[in-house]
Amino acid sequence: MTPLAVPAPTSGSDDRTAGLPPRADCIADSAGGLTFDVSDHGAHDPAHLVLIDRAGGEEVRLPLAPAGDGRLRASLPIGVGLPEGRWDAYAQVAGEQPVRLMPGVNDLRSLVDRAPSGSRGHVAVRIPYATKHGNLTVRSWLRTPHAEAGELLIEDGELTVRGRLYGTAFAAGARAELRSREAAGEIRTGELSADGAAFTLRIGYAELDAGRWDVWLRPAGPQGPEVRVARLLDDVADKKPIFTYPAARVSAAGRELTASPYYTVDNDLSVLVATA
Repeated sequence: MTPLAVPAPTSGSDDRTAGLPPRADCIADSAGGLTFDVSDHGAHDPAHLVLIDRAGGEEVRLPLAPAGDGRLRASLPIGVGLPEGRWDAYAQVAGEQPVRLMPGVNDLRSLVDRAPSGSRGHVAVRIPYATKHGNLTVRSWLRTPHAEAGELLIEDGELTVRGRLYGTAFAAGARAELRSREAAGEIRTGELSADGAAFTLRIGYAELDAGRWDVWLRPAGPQGPEVRVARLLDDVADKKPIFTYPAARVSAAGRELTASPYYTVDNDLSVLVATA
């Protein structure tokens, strides 16, 4: 779907007279839902906020209703399904083409350290952010179940991950797996301990070959669900360039290696091992 072309602004004009795209302020609630307050460009016909999945083109349409102060408001409760992906935000007045929304002010304080109940069997996360082109997009995750990474500790050539499991429970035979991306089927195990839903995972760097290793949990053992370890429950949409960790140098079987944890473009936890 292609947004309307927008004429260049003129000096001293506001958004409406300059023809700038509408802006949307976003407020997150404690359950993880979002409210969008969109600047009203004088539209009097029914309008919608349209979220379009960047990968598959699926649409979610939310009615925009007058909210006072020249704004239109749309709500995206956590109970409304939003499959995992990146959803570009548009405003559309009835009978007109959709117009790409620009980000306004985001109040995402309620997302920080959010602890969902997990009673639905899944964890849903939505984080609005500004794209590199200055547009508004919502990053959505839907994990069934989910292993949330918390504190990462690096000491003596070992990575310790503390976290919490949602949507399932640990059982006999629970284990952690590190899966190589370069060598299909190659798996290393980490030392896993659990206390209720809380878990601690220890990964010895010297046990890993050079390459990228994705971190997974098998809470019920090899025959149970596979749960990717990720960090989702905060207000940072893209953690890879922001959450950086020092590389540790280790010696293993006559090899000198460096290893460090990192978050992928999907905010999943992985470990990068390289020849020193």
